[in-house]
This record gives sequence, structure tokens and C-alpha cells, in this order.
Amino acid sequence: MRTLYHYWLSASSRKVRIALGEKGLDFELQVEKISDRRPEFLALNPAGDVPVLVEEDGTSLADHTAICEYLDEAYPDTPLIGSTPTERAETRRLVSWFDGKFNAEVTENLVGEKLIKRYLGWGYPHAAAIRAGLQNIHYHLDYIAYLAERRNWLAGDTFSLADISAGAHLSAVDYLGDVPWDDHPEARLWYSRIKSRRCFRPLLGDALPGNPPPAHYADLDF
Repeated sequence: MRTLYHYWLSASSRKVRIALGEKGLDFELQVEKISDRRPEFLALNPAGDVPVLVEEDGTSLADHTAICEYLDEAYPDTPLIGSTPTERAETRRLVSWFDGKFNAEVTENLVGEKLIKRYLGWGYPHAAAIRAGLQNIHYHLDYIAYLAERRNWLAGDTFSLADISAGAHLSAVDYLGDVPWDDHPEARLWYSRIKSRRCFRPLLGDALPGNPPPAHYADLDF
């Protein structure tokens, strides 16, 4: 069976999970606590990070960007990056925005500080970083609303890896209840469409031991 090494609130792992689900590919999840630095896992990915995808033939792939590019080439029936050079460029631009800028300004400051540090034994939350994340998220939700008001999906007419990347990060932050949806109704409407997709539903069933999500987390009509 195809296996994805991950941990629950890793946005990059969630991105690959959604892409696999959108492609209709079956896979098993294997939780990997990267701070343990298991030799067997390091043999799959010397960088020591998740996600890592091991295909049914034993081929191992590391790095969320490389994995998603691979999936779009290896399983092209459901394209996620675009059908024209312009569409692919815009999708990749937005993927870079969410995996880079959003991750650094929001995800790491909230999910990383509040949960990931504790889970991996990497120290205590930094209050200033959390305050920055709570402030920064408004700017990003405004940008999502700007795109969603002008396009069918974030990168254009079709659901793409841009929506997947944004949804992966927001789902991790939303698990903490830190997304101010009431202040950003257009972004909320776009996210409600994401939540209703079949590929997204397994993420809504995640529950970290000792850290349950808020009541609205899995609610499609939140």
C-alpha cells in the first residue's frame, strides 16, 4: 500500500494528503515524530522532515512540492497545476505564497508555537510570535477574499494546488480556533467550499490526543 509519513498538523503533510485524495489515490498514513530522527526514516529522507511518500513499488519521494509535482505528472487525469503555461505559473505563484509567506507569517507562529513545539519537544511557545500570527492572518484572509471574489477558485477557473495549499495551512490554524472567520466572510465562503470536497473530509476527522479541535472545525456549515 502507498504510505504517507506525516504528523497531524503539519500543513505540508496535509497538502499532500489533500492532493492524494483529489487524485483518488488510496494510501495509508504513518505518523512520524521527526524529532526522534529514526534511522529508518532518515534513510527515506535525509532531511529528516515530513511528508515522505512511499509508492507501492517502493519508490520514496520527499518534500511536499516535489511530491505534488510528481503526483500531477504521474497521475494526470485530475490535473492540479493547470493546463496552460499561464495557469501553471499562477498556480505555482500562489502555492509559493501559502507555503512560504503564509507559513512563515501565520502557520509557524500559531500552529508551530502552540502545538508543534510541544509535540516534538522543541521548547515553549513564544508569546510575541503568537501575537504576530494572530495579526498577520487578517492580511492573508483579505488576500484570499480578493482572489475568491474575482475568480472561481484562487488561481482561476478550476480547483488547483493553490486552493489545496491554502486549505492545508488554514485547516491547521483552524484546528486551534485561530481563524477569525467572522471578520472575513468572503474567505469563509471559499473555505466552506474547500471543506465540502471529498478529498478534504479525512482532515476534518483528525483529533490530536489531548487537543481536540473546536466544535466548528468539522462543521461544513460553520
